[in-house]
Amino acid sequence: MSELTRTRPATSANRTVNPRALPRRTHQPGRVRHAVGYVLLCLVALLFIAPLIYMVSTSLKPASETFTTPPTLWGSSIEWSNYVQAFTYLPFARFILNGVFVAAVGTFINVAVAALSGYAFSRLRWRGRNGVFVLFLATLMIPQDVLVIPMYVMMQGFGWVDTFQALIIPWAFTALGAFLVRQFFLTVPQELDDAARVDGAGAVRTFFSVMLPLARPTLAVLAVFSFISYWNSFLWPLVIVNDVEARGTIPLGLQQFFGQQGSEWNLVMAASVISMLPTVILLVLLQKHLVKGIVTSGLGGR
Repeated sequence: MSELTRTRPATSANRTVNPRALPRRTHQPGRVRHAVGYVLLCLVALLFIAPLIYMVSTSLKPASETFTTPPTLWGSSIEWSNYVQAFTYLPFARFILNGVFVAAVGTFINVAVAALSGYAFSRLRWRGRNGVFVLFLATLMIPQDVLVIPMYVMMQGFGWVDTFQALIIPWAFTALGAFLVRQFFLTVPQELDDAARVDGAGAVRTFFSVMLPLARPTLAVLAVFSFISYWNSFLWPLVIVNDVEARGTIPLGLQQFFGQQGSEWNLVMAASVISMLPTVILLVLLQKHLVKGIVTSGLGGR
């Protein structure tokens, strides 16, 4: 029996294959494709970053070398004092505090209203819900420029002209936030509401204990959008604010660098770099929520 086993020819089932004997597959086309893709991505990224690099370099140039022929990326010396002069040339610190206050309070109100209205439009059953929601979304088709004059007349009737509440309240109730939150809530299974109702939770407790924690990524995305919108708003503050030095925000403060005596471009660039820091900090702090929020916001529906 052992001799038969020893002399039995090897079959395809028990034959061992040497991995070194197999021909190696080359992945050169795939590697070349990835390399070309990375190069193109770097070029596109450089195209977007180039204005920021020029802004930072100009903010560190002497005033006499802001516009030179041929243009240079860096000046003969690095003038860090431009950032100090940006605060002393105008009350720029006041503009930053005003902008942070207006953007923070407006973002908080916008997120709170969007969360409540999105929950009402998605989970609560009431007559005329879909019709009201369609009318609510129709306000997105109205440009902000068209609303400036009627909004100013309304603020004048309230006695809110040249006040912080006029900068915050009119744009704190937007349909975009309600739409994003509603679409996210529609992706949450109805069984969670049923389980909370079995445990004795009402609509309010279900919202705060179940739905609101799940909506953190979506609310983070909405918070970033709202903060940037308030922070960069120029037309409405220009119309409603009379005392720029007392209640002016960052865009109005940057406009003050352009006067009858000329424009201090190196100080303008230094102030612009400073004005970017709050939004950059906000994006870094909410980075882990943004990707998940962008993926899950507005993709579901029933």
